Amino acid sequence: MSKDSPRPTAQGTEEPEYRLWEPLDPDVAGVFRDISAEDTAYRDRARAFVQDEVRPVIADIWDRAEYPLDLARRLGDLDLLRDGIDVPGFPHQSLLAASLTMMELARGDGSVATIAGVQGGLALRSIALCGSDAQRERWLGPLARGTELGAFALTEPTHGSDSVSLETRAETVPEGYVLTGHKKWIGSGSVGQISVVWARGDDGKVQGFLVPQDSEGYRATTIEGKVSLRAIWQAHIAFDGVRLPADAKMPGANSFADTARVLQATRLGVAWSALGHALAVYETSVHYAAQRIQFGRPLAASQIVQARLAEMLSQLTSLQTLLMQLTRAEERGDLSGPGASLGKFTATRTARSMAANARDLLGGNGILLENRVARHFADIEALHTYEGTETVQALIIGREITGLSAFA
Repeated sequence: MSKDSPRPTAQGTEEPEYRLWEPLDPDVAGVFRDISAEDTAYRDRARAFVQDEVRPVIADIWDRAEYPLDLARRLGDLDLLRDGIDVPGFPHQSLLAASLTMMELARGDGSVATIAGVQGGLALRSIALCGSDAQRERWLGPLARGTELGAFALTEPTHGSDSVSLETRAETVPEGYVLTGHKKWIGSGSVGQISVVWARGDDGKVQGFLVPQDSEGYRATTIEGKVSLRAIWQAHIAFDGVRLPADAKMPGANSFADTARVLQATRLGVAWSALGHALAVYETSVHYAAQRIQFGRPLAASQIVQARLAEMLSQLTSLQTLLMQLTRAEERGDLSGPGASLGKFTATRTARSMAANARDLLGGNGILLENRVARHFADIEALHTYEGTETVQALIIGREITGLSAFA
């Protein structure tokens, strides 16, 4: 063929560009029908952030395993980082508003939701509940605005689920404390300004300390090679004789019960994150089924596909109903620890099942990051584990059912 000869026309039909992000707002049981204008405003602001700022960039950021500091700061600009914590200078944010915010952020991306969960749910909440007046004055505002990033350092290399047995030590010395030990899987632990560190004091009790990340002897290494939550950096931290002043200790953090109080308060937020992931894979499945043509018709015209979508909607509706009821109980002060565990246990299991169904429904296109499902599928795996594995949640629930502890 000469260079001047016309090129042959490609045969067949080019695959269309699928539009998979349009919100659907399924609410068969009407659980969101009567939410207040104030709560709706937080949800809508989080959704607009996801649609306008997260959606165009997140697949590439996730693929490159970058930490999106600009998005973290935008979360602060939009007042989406507080997780329902009252901070001077900010309007009151209800628990439901915080929950809806977390759902929408996770609907966009698990890493972005986790950035907010670490910043507000863990670091900011720890200081609000356990910090001194001076510590709250110094840190609550910057953490809420996202101008400074915080971390929550509890998990250790050999103590994940068994966090009550942590080995990091805070030795009392005349000028304050000396911190030694290791932490692992610490979100924002290598890119922030302050870490809330849980360590065992001279009396053997777990205590909480505020540790600047630029302290001498604070060595944080970003964990690489993750297949989940790739757009938030988690760190392995070594405390090599970090010297802290006496006022680094949080006066309200004097036992593991204080740590557990923070964790229980965030557990429901994790469940709402799982609901956001479930919503994302459901939306994607519905849109894809309508747009993908196979055997001369849309996938949505197939009985098996409709059955799958019906199953997903059933799971999603059950999860919406459960989490709304648990949130209302928490707002009344009636939610127990086992109740929060049941929410997390149920939500992550359900989201996992729905993501597997959605991935299969999309066929080969289901493993492409641009098509959304694979990223959520991977991120749910981390969500299923952190802040209490499925097994730990089951043991908490089982102890409540039987009155007997089966913890080893």
